[in-house]
Amino acid sequence: MADPPSGGARRLPVLAAALLLALATGAPTRAASGGATQATEEIPEEYLLDVAVEVLDPGVPDPATTPPKKMEGVFPDLRRSEARFIPMRIKETLESTGHWGAVRVVPAGTSSVELTLGGEIRESSGLELVVKIWAVDASGRRWFEKKYKGEADFRVYAEEEEFVGRDPYQTVYDQLANDLLAEKRKLTADEILELRQSSRLRFAADLVPDVFGDYLASNSRRTRYKLKRLPSEDDPMMDRVARIRERDYMLVDTLNEYYGQFSTSMEEPYDNWRAFSYEEQVALAELRRQARLRKIIGALAIFGAVVSDADSSAERAARDAAMIGGIAAIQSGIAKGQEAKMHAEALGELAASFESEVAPMVVEIEGETVRLTGSREDQYSSWRQLLQRIYANEIR
Repeated sequence: MADPPSGGARRLPVLAAALLLALATGAPTRAASGGATQATEEIPEEYLLDVAVEVLDPGVPDPATTPPKKMEGVFPDLRRSEARFIPMRIKETLESTGHWGAVRVVPAGTSSVELTLGGEIRESSGLELVVKIWAVDASGRRWFEKKYKGEADFRVYAEEEEFVGRDPYQTVYDQLANDLLAEKRKLTADEILELRQSSRLRFAADLVPDVFGDYLASNSRRTRYKLKRLPSEDDPMMDRVARIRERDYMLVDTLNEYYGQFSTSMEEPYDNWRAFSYEEQVALAELRRQARLRKIIGALAIFGAVVSDADSSAERAARDAAMIGGIAAIQSGIAKGQEAKMHAEALGELAASFESEVAPMVVEIEGETVRLTGSREDQYSSWRQLLQRIYANEIR
């Protein structure tokens, strides 16, 4: 009768399981998503909510107060580019569903439409995207504030045929779109119509607070609004506000063309940077995994030497092979890191160009030709101030 296994031998399967677990750790995962929910029938226009997606806070830490370790991998100019690029991806995703009205990207703090999205980039690399997004409607009600985190779909980097042209973080945008739809579906038809009215009157109150300010009740911090009354259907002042708002939309649409051109111009270097960054981080995770693996192999070898005979020369050869592979991976990682840095610098130049080499925008409003200068965001801020001034002068 065979001798029962010793205590050490009985623990061998446990160590083997740990070895297999270590082998699995660090492998890239494939994010699963059913995509953004699509409308199955056309929604009447009066029940569609317009959406403003604000340029995001890039979430760049202050180098003066942030430890160097936390600044690693953060390229400020690149983040500023992403702060404009990601809203365009959100816009495109929402537009594709058919559940919303006009979706526009706008500078932060300028929206008065039915639904506004804003937020901050918490982390962005070729491997992972983390953004905090909030959604607030025209009544000031906060639909939600959530952190969205997603791993890149490596099939995009592998350029598999069906994934060419897809964003590696599309699952993040799809989840956001589905969360917004779930909140919208909680609204009644009357509540949707009220939001549209609130949006219209908030725009009017921004233009001429003395005239339209009392149509909406607000709390002391002006963060929540409730309709008190509506102007008459044939109110000539509201007709004028409506015409000015259409001009505002036209300028915002022009601004979106610039954002779109900027996103297109950064696609190639940005995709390359993300792909190289992804490879670099996966390689780093692999090196760390191999380090753990070597420790486990060493533990198994020592334990095996106690309970059984072992071929120590073979073990040394295995360790030598792992070491050679690790050195090769490190050298490859250094080369890839240098290429990634080159792409990040190219993206930084694009961001600086968008901000500093912006041609003045010449617009005409009510017979007056105006030249807007500065960044696109500055130009739009000047435009809103111009609208307020023109309307205020005409009603005196």
